[in-house]
Amino acid sequence: MTSRMAAGAALGAALFISGTALADDAPKLSELSPNGADACFGRVYDAAHLKAHPRQKVARIFFYYGNDPVSRPNEEPSSMSGAAYNGFLTTTVRGAKKPEWAAGWCNKEDPSDKASGIRCGMECDRTLASLKVDDKGKLILSNVQPDVYLDADAEEDLGTAEYDKQALGSEDDNFRLDPMPVDTCKAEFARIDPIDPALGAPLRERLKPDQAFCYGRDYDDAHLKSHPDQMTQSIRVFRGPIELASFAAGGDTANWPDGADIAVSVTTRQKGTKVTQTYSCQGEADQWRCSASSKMSDFACDISQKEIFLKRGASGTMMLANPNSALAIVDLCSKAAGGKTKSDDKVYRLNPMPQSACTP
Repeated sequence: MTSRMAAGAALGAALFISGTALADDAPKLSELSPNGADACFGRVYDAAHLKAHPRQKVARIFFYYGNDPVSRPNEEPSSMSGAAYNGFLTTTVRGAKKPEWAAGWCNKEDPSDKASGIRCGMECDRTLASLKVDDKGKLILSNVQPDVYLDADAEEDLGTAEYDKQALGSEDDNFRLDPMPVDTCKAEFARIDPIDPALGAPLRERLKPDQAFCYGRDYDDAHLKSHPDQMTQSIRVFRGPIELASFAAGGDTANWPDGADIAVSVTTRQKGTKVTQTYSCQGEADQWRCSASSKMSDFACDISQKEIFLKRGASGTMMLANPNSALAIVDLCSKAAGGKTKSDDKVYRLNPMPQSACTP
């Protein structure tokens, strides 16, 4: 990736790197939390300060030490819920409508030395920040990297100009934060990704490992006439006897939905024939990332990079995203499937249907 790490990525599998410390296993840092409870520090800079520091982009900054204040109902396996970081940083730059955030695990640099500094590490051996509490109880945040919200290779991929635009400013370091109520930090982190009650429970809770399901949509003539570039006439997303048997034989219910097979059937308006493709899914942030599988098909190319994404939609619907021609509306090994989806077949809102509507 060359863009900023989405919150979903921060919550996804990339966080669970070998060697990360579980929050429950790490010793409590009494400097940050003398009583062992969660702790919050923050600062909102006024116009006078920002005018005097033109190279500081950060207008609001908060650091939270403790249990994850960011997680929302998501699609990651519930068995991973304990593999959380214990340090969370969120900042809002000038003119931004919402904060960005990153997480790390915070420990003494030298556990045997009480006077040792505190370092908060991130994945890929990166540093989130170094921490110190002064004699007035303020938290000093130093060694904050300009690319803290970017991928490790972002400067090379983005180019200097775009990197400088997206990175933090040259004066975005050595922050002095005031102790604040825990609820203040939680309210700040809630600004990142507000919960939409209409979406309800995540798919991994709605759809059980041993449960068949069927979602789909049939497009009428009026819709197709108003969308002349849409190739899909009918679509189904389902788990039936074959997919259930596959998971029962080799799946791990504790890690549901990782390893879940789904089938997607598409009937195109041009050919009028139904094509069914199998995908293998895993939970990632608020979506299922599903890679095309050769289990039921013999392909002349490696289709494992052909991906679609499932998300919960409002009022019990399911959203399917097809950003990179991963649905079998074209030959998955053709040049037409090599890039972005060019037709109007990118996002589908699917309704729950009886299982009989998904009979192959």
